[in-house]
Amino acid sequence: MAAALGAAAVPTIVPASVLGAENRSAPSNRVALGCIGVGPQGRGDMGGFLRESDAQVVALCDVAKQNLDPARNQVNQKYQNNDCATCGDYRELLARKDIDAVLIATPDHWHVPVAVAAAKAGKDIYLEKPMGLSVAEDQLLRKAVQEGKRVLQFGTQQRSSQEFRRACELVRNGRIGQLKQINVWCSASRPGGSAKPAPVPPGLDYDRWLGPAPDRPYTDGKCFDNDPPGSWKTWWFIYDYALGFIAGWGVHPLDIAYWGHPSMMNAPFDLEGKAIFPIEGVCNTAVAWDVNFAFADGVRMSFKGVRNGFDEVNEMNDLRPWYQKYGKEADHGTAFEGSEGWVMVHRGGLHTSPNKLVEEKLGPSDKPLTVSRSHARNFLDAVKSRGQAICPIEEAVHADILCHVSDIATRMNRKLLWSPEDERFIKDDEANRRLALRPMREAWRWT
Repeated sequence: MAAALGAAAVPTIVPASVLGAENRSAPSNRVALGCIGVGPQGRGDMGGFLRESDAQVVALCDVAKQNLDPARNQVNQKYQNNDCATCGDYRELLARKDIDAVLIATPDHWHVPVAVAAAKAGKDIYLEKPMGLSVAEDQLLRKAVQEGKRVLQFGTQQRSSQEFRRACELVRNGRIGQLKQINVWCSASRPGGSAKPAPVPPGLDYDRWLGPAPDRPYTDGKCFDNDPPGSWKTWWFIYDYALGFIAGWGVHPLDIAYWGHPSMMNAPFDLEGKAIFPIEGVCNTAVAWDVNFAFADGVRMSFKGVRNGFDEVNEMNDLRPWYQKYGKEADHGTAFEGSEGWVMVHRGGLHTSPNKLVEEKLGPSDKPLTVSRSHARNFLDAVKSRGQAICPIEEAVHADILCHVSDIATRMNRKLLWSPEDERFIKDDEANRRLALRPMREAWRWT
């Protein structure tokens, strides 16, 4: 005992960095992060984690050298070392026991396969949007996250911006009176793109990039902008790999519509839609659309796609009446119209009628929404507390489903009835077949 006391009396010198000085958390308090998919979007998301002192990016995965090299340099420059590991197979990264969480920013068709594997490997997940290529994929991921008791943050970053939170708080606390109409819009898919087979760029493992998707030839620009010069990234707008911007962009304003009016998912609702699909070039997702929802509580919602390289002006993409009403032209937004006013929000702007609404504060009897200063910070806090992120799996699935049923409605071109409880169309086998998993290449089956 005396010896022990004597030892305890000797002061121990501990490096300041271990105690979290110099704006760094102690290693035991840091979340070790692996990043899967480190193209421009992935590197942007990764930058959010590099700014947080209690996160440590330790490994990167990508199938393209031109993505992996700059991402590794970004990490090593931040930490002033050469410790960041790299690989081309996400399973190698997920097998590491020292990784607590993963950022997934792959092309859309890989989102759910990688996220399901991450949940089963015991990793918490920051998942870029949109979620799956089908409702069935969304459901499989939800099951894996819930069964594994994982934290999931969906990449609908607008929930971490003040103007979007304020808009939804005003609506949910009755500041515009009884909600009547929601108008939602975003950039539509782009038409065109070369359909001529082209050599696979050096440093790209194209077979692994395709994964479970159909075995199609590489075409100019499929995976990268300006490669070769003058081409542009087309996979965003090819149905083999994505739903197009009806989901890739649309999930952002649709998620805000749902955040502002979550009861839309409390009962069956009607919807019908129409769209224009390009018939030339490799891109084949909707370049204009108009989807209209009628919810059980009487609220209606209109969802449109703004022109994005598609020149024809028509009733589906002409938003001038909305711009005139809200006094602002923006290529995306969510507007809530009520019996006593309206609120319109887009990135960088909140507009209201009456004007004084924008200044109105919540009272003690009002219900504020969670404040998140950044999506990355909010995710890290949830990982540590084991609480929910600001866009958890259950709400992420609902927002993503709004995209799927919109796309299906435009392809069926007739009125549909959706059951949120059953997550199926009511008495419509043809529409329900579109909810199923996509066919997969046998060598790349993940479920």
